[in-house]
Amino acid sequence: MNNKKKNEGQTDFSYYGLYLLDYLRTNKFEQAADAAFIRERADRAAETYEKARLEGYPADGAQELAMDTLLRGLRYSRYAILREVVENEFSDEVPEEKREAFILKLLPLVGNVFSVYDLSDDNFTRAIPAALGKESEHSFHSLARNFALSSDYDLLYTELTGATVLYIGEYGV
Repeated sequence: MNNKKKNEGQTDFSYYGLYLLDYLRTNKFEQAADAAFIRERADRAAETYEKARLEGYPADGAQELAMDTLLRGLRYSRYAILREVVENEFSDEVPEEKREAFILKLLPLVGNVFSVYDLSDDNFTRAIPAALGKESEHSFHSLARNFALSSDYDLLYTELTGATVLYIGEYGV
């Protein structure tokens, strides 16, 4: 089997570049097609890791800081949030084999729902550098994912659920 076409354009990415490319593709971010964006982010993540290690951070702490740099502003994709709603709330109505197509069809129609919410992680990651000090036991992941635990997330989830109910009622699956 020839994987050359599948891997084309990927082989010159670093660990951070490949990680970011996979993350962007999996969560349907438009930046997945932007090699310059991926390289720039990957380079910054590698620099962050190196600087943190030179400053005495343990490898795990330096890696957490590098991943924060790599994924800043990309924590919550509209696609991933809508997929979560459809999988959790409509598993009986939307068969698994039709979910991907359904989500991709519904996504542009619920853009106005998303537009009310700030999905960037800027408000939720400010505490990370302080929390990842050499003696800290706090995890970057628990700090960075606070949006998913916020009342805004609950409201967004509820509105997406309602929009999906209306869509299915009007157009079916």
